[in-house]
Amino acid sequence: MTRIVRLTLIPMLLLMAACSQAPTDKLNEAEKSVMDAKLAGAQAYAPEDFAKLEGLLNNARKEVEDQNAKFALFRDYSKAEQALASVKAETPALIEVTAKKKAEAKDAAVKVYDEAKDAVRQAQALVAKAPVGKDRAAVEAIKNDAKALTASLNDVQMAMDTEDYLTAQARARAVMDKSQSLSEEVKRALAKVGGAKAAVAAKPAKTKTAKKKK
Repeated sequence: MTRIVRLTLIPMLLLMAACSQAPTDKLNEAEKSVMDAKLAGAQAYAPEDFAKLEGLLNNARKEVEDQNAKFALFRDYSKAEQALASVKAETPALIEVTAKKKAEAKDAAVKVYDEAKDAVRQAQALVAKAPVGKDRAAVEAIKNDAKALTASLNDVQMAMDTEDYLTAQARARAVMDKSQSLSEEVKRALAKVGGAKAAVAAKPAKTKTAKKKK
């Protein structure tokens, strides 16, 4: 009887021991999967899906830690292994979605970048016509703002070069807004000067009356 009990207990103990081993390799693989998704840009272009994937990984880590705290024969890493398997299974689809959204963001960035460049050209062309008048300091400030727009466009290009298309879009829109604001400012100045000239031209010319000789 004792021998039968031993023969029964030994396989059970071996099975329990096998189940009590932490899934270190699977955890490392899951961590690599999440990192691959992050490097693909999932955190920026598919933030909700990436947060879900990270949540699965964090849950698996916690489950591993909880099981590690138990006595060896009572550890069960099956829940952790299921979560880790889900991480690996969902990563390829997330990377695919990220690539699609990144391509869409690139197209949008290129479009708004071109619009920003046109806005800058129009603003700088108007600034070249800005009336000097008495307020030379104000005109110089406007010209400096126009020069700064070129530097801002360079910042957009830098974001494009690093494939940070969301930042490129935001920077390009900011350049457009500033260019349009500058253009409106110059247009008002030109209209003011034009109105003043028209008013002068509209005044009747004064005629000199000859003095009568006595």
